[in-house]
Amino acid sequence: MSGVAIRPTTPADALAILALHIAAASRGGGLAREPDEMDLAGIQGSLARPLQDGVALTAWIDGTLAGEIHASRYAPRQFAHNLTDLTVAVHPDLQGRGAGAALFEALFIEAGRMTPPIERVELLCREGNTGALRLYLRLGFVLEGRFPRRVRLKDGTVEDDLAMAKRLT
Repeated sequence: MSGVAIRPTTPADALAILALHIAAASRGGGLAREPDEMDLAGIQGSLARPLQDGVALTAWIDGTLAGEIHASRYAPRQFAHNLTDLTVAVHPDLQGRGAGAALFEALFIEAGRMTPPIERVELLCREGNTGALRLYLRLGFVLEGRFPRRVRLKDGTVEDDLAMAKRLT
C-alpha cells in the first residue's frame, strides 16, 4: 500500500468527493446512486454525520484523490459501539493500487480511538459487487444477513443487498 496517503476528510473535500463518486458510479461502481442522482448538497449531507460523530477519510495517490470512506455512529447510546452507514469509493482509474484496503485499515484504527471505542463496523453490499465482496471478506467482514431483491439496477436486474460486519474487539 505504499504510495497511498490517508488523511481526514474536511468539508472542503466535498466537491472532489462528488467528482470521485460520479466517476465510480459512471463505471458501474457499487455506489447506491447513479451519477445523475448525485450533487454537492447530497455529498455534503452524507458527510455531515461522519464528520461530527464518526470517521471520514480520504486516500491520495500522487496528489490525486483516489478514494474516500465514511461511516457514523447510530444516534441511540445503546448502539454507540457501532459504525454504520458506511460508504467507500475508489476512483476506477486508481483501483488495484491499495487505496481501498488502506482506507479500511485507517478507518479501523480511527474507530478504535473513538470514545466509547467502536467494536463493530457495518456495511451493505449488493451481491453482484463481487470485487468489493472479496475485499470485505479479506478484511474480516462476515455476512450477517440478506435483503432479498432489494436493489434494482439501471438495466432492470434485481439483486440482494448483503449485510456485513466486522468486529474490532
